[in-house]
Amino acid sequence: MIKVAQCWDDGVLNDVKIAELCRKYNAKATFNLNPARHKAKERITDQWNFKGYITGRLAWNEIKTVFDGFEVASHTMDHCNAGEVDDKVFLTQAVGAKNILEDLFQKPCCGFAWPCGKYTPETMKLLREAGFLYGRTCENVENVLDCDDFMALPSNCHVLNENFWDIFEKAKKSGVFYFWGHSYELMEDEKMWREYEDKLKRLNEDPEVEWINVVDIVKLKK
Repeated sequence: MIKVAQCWDDGVLNDVKIAELCRKYNAKATFNLNPARHKAKERITDQWNFKGYITGRLAWNEIKTVFDGFEVASHTMDHCNAGEVDDKVFLTQAVGAKNILEDLFQKPCCGFAWPCGKYTPETMKLLREAGFLYGRTCENVENVLDCDDFMALPSNCHVLNENFWDIFEKAKKSGVFYFWGHSYELMEDEKMWREYEDKLKRLNEDPEVEWINVVDIVKLKK
């Protein structure tokens, strides 16, 4: 058996399609959110440019519906970077998002994703003391369970890694495969969306695969 986890950052508009496809193929996913970057009742449609693709964010009042049934994790309130703001400010941002998400979804939110993958020993300590169980980085390793400190949790690869399936096969040795991405990176490219759906379909049809949430990776080592 191999346990598979995935996560997606930022609560962008393309997450709607990610969630729909995950439901179609019974795949679990964790969505890392920044509550302060959403307007209450209006979608942001022109927030930033990714390789010429203009993307935006969901309205806050649709967050619960879009991500219902999935795990959500703190990504700070407004995507601030550890080491670039005062540590106390960073902690307030991380915990603030955690509290808002717990109130909205009425369940624990113990996961965290480091904006831009940046973290420091001090912020790792602060978030651990605040009750977070892990902090996802942008680093890739062959065995995520070899992680010495889950506050600096790596993944196996990015969803668009051209060696995705080779990495998946190698990850079978550890029993865990974890990938991540930003849904706006798939843009409106039919080929990339088809490839992502094919990944979900292939994983769903594999009798050796069991979908888990990212937070479950931490529990596997205990």
